[in-house]
Amino acid sequence: MAESKLDRRSSSGARRGRTAAWACAAVLPLLGGCSGAPSQNILGSYFPSWMICALVGIGLAVLARQGLAFAGVDKFIPVPLLVYLAFAVFFSFATWLVWLG
Repeated sequence: MAESKLDRRSSSGARRGRTAAWACAAVLPLLGGCSGAPSQNILGSYFPSWMICALVGIGLAVLARQGLAFAGVDKFIPVPLLVYLAFAVFFSFATWLVWLG
């Protein structure tokens, strides 16, 4: 006997459902990295580690700027804002690597 249109639709819908289920199952292991963010307990309050590293990076960039100004090199920097921003990012990432590995 020939298949009716209803039978073909239901089998194609079931196929789509299985495909969606397999797609969800394939994505599930990727969500394991979202379990928690690294944080530090400071005076009983948890602060995100990235925020602490960013503050340290900004502080070290300010010190680097003062050092360059004292040496007289800051007058020759073509785009100071970009250079000091790069210093802050570099020091933040370096702090992250040294502190949290």
